[in-house]
Amino acid sequence: MSVSQGSQTLEQQHFFDVIKGRRSVRSYDPEVKISREELSEILQKATLAPSGANLQPWRFLVIDSQELKQKLLPIAFNQQQVVEASAVIAVLGDLEGYKLAEKIYGQTVEAGYMPAETAKSFVERYTGMFASMPTDAVRQIVATDGGLLSMQLMLVARAKGYDTVPMGGYDKEKFMEAFGISDRYVPIMLIALGKAVKPGHPTTRLPLEDVAFFNEMPKAYENEKKPDCPTESSCQEAPRRSLH
Repeated sequence: MSVSQGSQTLEQQHFFDVIKGRRSVRSYDPEVKISREELSEILQKATLAPSGANLQPWRFLVIDSQELKQKLLPIAFNQQQVVEASAVIAVLGDLEGYKLAEKIYGQTVEAGYMPAETAKSFVERYTGMFASMPTDAVRQIVATDGGLLSMQLMLVARAKGYDTVPMGGYDKEKFMEAFGISDRYVPIMLIALGKAVKPGHPTTRLPLEDVAFFNEMPKAYENEKKPDCPTESSCQEAPRRSLH
């Protein structure tokens, strides 16, 4: 094995260790304070995640003030990680993120990654497309992009020796109101970030054959009833499932 191959193997192993080592941690050391410089580095690396048309519609509200974490506590149903973690990062989706398309593609041109004419056509195409798209469709896109970003953020934090927990259990309407966030933004999740005092519980995963299928999905169980079908006779017969 060459030196370069050995180095690649070590990098891969480190990456796999990060993935396996990430746990949802709910008990944090309140004495550990992550500097804003380091928080910014974590966020910057997280923004390398992919997004539709590279429009990067994610936005962060970083809550590291103890007073504001206390304000968030009842909104997050009194989950103690909110006040114990070094920071809580609210991941939001910007429904008008497409308005930065000209800036994004302008940077791409300046970096030498794209001809100016191509960038101009992309700006016109995506600006027109998103401006005319139903709000629910845009909401789904920014939620997908925000989910990709959130997972990347948690892995970056783990690689730097920190712990996280994604939180969907909070009153989103009260959160938006309490922190003065306009309806231009969609709340995606909260992520507590800090240093664990208790490790997250190990968990299991379904076997791959239960979740991954090649070329076609399995058919429904023979006796499975379709949604909203009160009796077997009121629906067409459910297709049979192939067992492997």
